Amino acid sequence: MTIRRKLLLFIPLLVLLANSVTFFLFQSSAVVQQSYDVMMSRILLYQQAAQTAEDQLKPLYGFLLNPSADEAAVRERAQAQTKLEELRSRLVEQQGQSPLASELTGYLHMLDTLMEQSQSAFTAARNQAAGDALLRYEEAERTTGFIREEGQRLVTLELKSYEPVFKQIQAEHTRLNRLGAAVFVVDTLMGVALAYWISRSITRPVSRLVDTARRIAKGDLQVVPPALGSKDELAILSDAFRHMLTDLLALIEKDKQSLEKDRLVKELELQALQSQINPHFLFNTLNVLSKLALIEGAERTSDLIISMSNLLRYNLRKLDQPVTLGDELKHVQEYFTIQQARFRDRVRFEVHADEQALKVPVPALTIQPLIENAFLHGIEGMEEGARIRLDIRRTSGEVTVSVADNGQGMTEETRMALLRLEPAAEAQARQSTGLGTRNVFKRLQLFYERPGLESLVAIDSQPGRGTTVTIRLPDGKEEEAADVPIINRG
Repeated sequence: MTIRRKLLLFIPLLVLLANSVTFFLFQSSAVVQQSYDVMMSRILLYQQAAQTAEDQLKPLYGFLLNPSADEAAVRERAQAQTKLEELRSRLVEQQGQSPLASELTGYLHMLDTLMEQSQSAFTAARNQAAGDALLRYEEAERTTGFIREEGQRLVTLELKSYEPVFKQIQAEHTRLNRLGAAVFVVDTLMGVALAYWISRSITRPVSRLVDTARRIAKGDLQVVPPALGSKDELAILSDAFRHMLTDLLALIEKDKQSLEKDRLVKELELQALQSQINPHFLFNTLNVLSKLALIEGAERTSDLIISMSNLLRYNLRKLDQPVTLGDELKHVQEYFTIQQARFRDRVRFEVHADEQALKVPVPALTIQPLIENAFLHGIEGMEEGARIRLDIRRTSGEVTVSVADNGQGMTEETRMALLRLEPAAEAQARQSTGLGTRNVFKRLQLFYERPGLESLVAIDSQPGRGTTVTIRLPDGKEEEAADVPIINRG
């Protein structure tokens, strides 16, 4: 539920609850007030009827004393008569609601009798029948007294009949007061709880996000952004924040790898620069020595010098670009030519290469360091029977390069240290003039962008039983991703 929907739902709900309580209290008060109004209106009608009856006799009495009196007395008596009729009609309307319906009927008859007697007395006075008019006036006066007494009695009966109602109304008032106080307290608590819940559902996630952002700003990139269980805008913001942090960590890791590649290339360039003491002069010198040896009939010496020149030229090329396995194989053969002159018949070099696999790109100087380590750490101390075998085969989806020797092998500790790229192991195996084994593995890992060596390199070795290093190269590796670092010439 979104924050906007929460506000649009719960705030009107809170207002509706408060208005419902107010309406309930208003309706209860209206019922009580209506009961008061009905009762008090009848009581007032009784009083007004008695007062109007008396008011009606005053102009009639003055008219009887002086029939030739002013017409104002006649109009005053007619107005009192009209008002009395109106009061009688109102009493008739409320008769059905009164608990004293039978007594009220007698009271209405008295009013009818009074109006008839008053009219008769007035008619007799106008006909100048003074005795008859006076007699009827006296009857009307007695009837007015009865009306007054009956009205007071009806008031007393009304109050008495409404006494239980009064007590019920008082009890209801007390109950409503308590209920109103309880509802007010509950409504207030619910309003506070609802406001707190809505506020907390907004402010708490925001506070957690702010705390996470503050920790990230301090450099703590391992912080985990809060996972919100809701589905509002803040949850979407938290998910976006989490994805952003994940992408940031991935970008930082990528930058680290790129910086590592740049560092390795810079170290190689420095080492290559240290070894490039006027390489053109060195190549020219080697060519002169080769031709001189050829002129003097030392063809084998000439071939060795040419192999050395080719080997040196290959090592001094721009090594941050990939080469093919075919180029690596030619370079290894030049290197073996030189080593063959050194070891002669003590070592036999065997090559088995699949022609279809020689076009696969690899980092420069990948195979030659492995061959060199096989010479230096495997078979160098053997007087005879030494053998180094290089196999390049293409299988489904990959190309395998295997360098095997039958030399002294290595311990399990050294083998695992090499696979874990530990510098301590490299220090034991890095006494050659080529690249160390660890750095070959590291460059392969960076070149193929693998988190570990398990899918690229395997080492099978036991002390006294030789060593086999197998490299599994993915077939079809594009050359565009080949900023290949090569460092640490041993």
